Amino acid sequence: MKNLMSLFCLVCFICFSSTITAQEFASISEEKPVDFKKRSPIYDYSEKQLNNVDTIPDYASKKNKLKITGTIYESDGITPAKNVLLFIHQADEHGNFELKRHNKKRYVHHRGWIRTDADGHYTFYTFVPGKYIYGNELKQILPIVKEPGKPEYKIATYLFDDDPLLNDKRSKVKRADVSNRILKLDKKEGLYVAKRDIVLGKEVIDSYAE
Repeated sequence: MKNLMSLFCLVCFICFSSTITAQEFASISEEKPVDFKKRSPIYDYSEKQLNNVDTIPDYASKKNKLKITGTIYESDGITPAKNVLLFIHQADEHGNFELKRHNKKRYVHHRGWIRTDADGHYTFYTFVPGKYIYGNELKQILPIVKEPGKPEYKIATYLFDDDPLLNDKRSKVKRADVSNRILKLDKKEGLYVAKRDIVLGKEVIDSYAE
């Protein structure tokens, strides 16, 4: 009986791992996956070989260019995490999410993907998003993480040090509570530079506002 249970658990594990792997690499398959319209956008990259650097669409034409760098660590906060997918998308400089459509699926135009290298490093070339003038939302960049062999999950958004809402005493978001994800912009040769490190499993959230 114990042998049968062990065999059953092994088969389930193999099937689960195969499903995740197939989903991760479905984006580079010639055939459109059945769940294409419902699946997370983290799987919608088109490059066959992702690396640890990516550039957001329209980067060259944006005024407030931004370079974000960082290291993704395993849950111990020490070991660099390699082969981790990190996907981001964001609003434009006016605070609007520019939507486009591909194969009948809508997506945010300003987006990008990286896969960490052996040292866990990543870099995005993007721009500082604007704040939606009719809302009371923070300026933010929205990320999703995918560890090897595990389902994707959303993590806490990137915030900006100069956002007035972070300094507003009436705001529900307190600077002290989100200090680890605030980008402090340093301008060098016409380019803003900021850093954010990520520890896997430490900033998981169930949902985020777009």
